Amino acid sequence: MATYKQVILVRQDLKLPKGKLAAQAAHASVEAVLKSPSETVKAWRAEGMAKIVVKVKNEKELIKFFQQAKDTNITTSLITDAGRTVIAPGTKTCVAIGPDKEEKIDQITEELSLL
Repeated sequence: MATYKQVILVRQDLKLPKGKLAAQAAHASVEAVLKSPSETVKAWRAEGMAKIVVKVKNEKELIKFFQQAKDTNITTSLITDAGRTVIAPGTKTCVAIGPDKEEKIDQITEELSLL
């Protein structure tokens, strides 16, 4: 039986306040789940909805991992901030990859450090 998870990537160069970071990560997670196949979400939920939050250096690195996930047909979401609080409108803040099978996601994100 496969194990499922979701990985959320957060840009470190933005130095977001904790609350803003949490909100952006939540946006990424929810958006990816809403785009995911229902059978995948059901399996992930049955296992406890594992979410791993990792850090990336900057926008370039964020986009690199986003594109790798898209290229391997893993559901992903890229969050662009509206700019109502601490960062400029259009700033790319977070990416969620999955939920999907752990081994598929690990092929893309295993090198990244936990937040």
